[in-house]
Amino acid sequence: MSCNNHIFFKGGVHPNEGKELSCSNAIQDAPLLDKYTVILHQHIGAPPKLIVQKGDEVKKGQLLAEAGGFVSAPVHSPTSGTVSAMLEISGPMGLKMSAVEITSDGKDEWKLPFNKIEEWDSAEPKDLKQRVADAGIVGMGGAAFPTSVKLSPPSGKKIDTLILNGAECEPYLTADHRVMLESSDAVLEGAAILAKILDVKNIYIGIENNKPDAIETLSRKAGHYGIKVQQLRVRYPQGAEKQLIYALTGRKVPAGGLPMDVGCVVQNISTAVPVKEAVVDAKPLIERVTTVTGESVVNPGNWRFRLGTPVSKALELAGGVKYQPGKVILGGPMMGFSQKNLDATIMKNTSGLLLLDKDDVSQFSSESCIRCGKCVDACPMNLLPGTLSVAAENEVWDIAEDYFVMDCMECGCCSYVCPAHRPLVQHFKRAKAEINAKRKR
Repeated sequence: MSCNNHIFFKGGVHPNEGKELSCSNAIQDAPLLDKYTVILHQHIGAPPKLIVQKGDEVKKGQLLAEAGGFVSAPVHSPTSGTVSAMLEISGPMGLKMSAVEITSDGKDEWKLPFNKIEEWDSAEPKDLKQRVADAGIVGMGGAAFPTSVKLSPPSGKKIDTLILNGAECEPYLTADHRVMLESSDAVLEGAAILAKILDVKNIYIGIENNKPDAIETLSRKAGHYGIKVQQLRVRYPQGAEKQLIYALTGRKVPAGGLPMDVGCVVQNISTAVPVKEAVVDAKPLIERVTTVTGESVVNPGNWRFRLGTPVSKALELAGGVKYQPGKVILGGPMMGFSQKNLDATIMKNTSGLLLLDKDDVSQFSSESCIRCGKCVDACPMNLLPGTLSVAAENEVWDIAEDYFVMDCMECGCCSYVCPAHRPLVQHFKRAKAEINAKRKR
């Protein structure tokens, strides 16, 4: 194990971690449900194309929808049964999304859509990358960018470094932590497969030093694969791509640039597991580990849920609630999405289901910026959040663009420290949407 704590990114915050609620609880496999409601568009990019109809019988792992383009991902059935309905349900952002309802036959019979690649170290990289695409694998950390696209750098972009993000810097979330402890061999083999596809020798796993057991577990085995495990300081957003690259390599991704511009590809630690399973076990991505937590949750912990599991059922499996929470969030408290009901279902990027207490929920206001500069100190992207927020309030989009609002990663550090409780991230989201619309026009 090596330590690179001398390289610090600028800004960031250290909220109450809340990880003690679930970090010691081993992953539990959720029981087979009677029904799953599988949202089709579970990734950034083009929506997939539905290939089943109501009344069709399907097997576990069978293709429900195929990729709708290069930047897209297929979706597979979480169990065997019948396509019982085509629905429109609320997604994590409150928008209506197309979904397929699968009524289980109770048999849970597999139909593997492809063959195993057991000798993957002698396979062609293009075949391994195609397997990742066919398995429907996307980034499991939140953005849900199709993994095969990240593994396809354009000509002229020489990649020499693969980084696996094991920081899990979002408060309360512990799913990645448990995956590193309980599926360490799959993590490392998946990382090696990703490195084979990219043809790189520099492989790093970055883990915040509040997870010493995960650091020790992976460090003990990583040498066999030529992987370096490096511990990082605890500082949100340590797991953001640009901050992680800087902490591990000292390279700075330019404004408006991507990790590929400095020779790096970053994958979430939990993404490596389905990569291994797709290649070695011929399994498509039909499940993920999700943290269900919060002070009001009866039994906080980590569950392996199949895609399409209702959020209400996930909460029920955790014992329900001891009292009424102040807010229900899909994801973490900094970058997750608040839910007005429990109609959403578990998706490929559902890292957490968090119930915040009323005392922990801040109410945004329309107070004027007091020019304290705390948001400037906290911003890890070296932006001027106060200036950008005022520009957005006044709908002066050209100023927002000139001051690099498009580089904002919406981490929420500025909102967290703002004494005026201004809705800064919401301002930036709107500004980016307006600028993107103008660019399209």
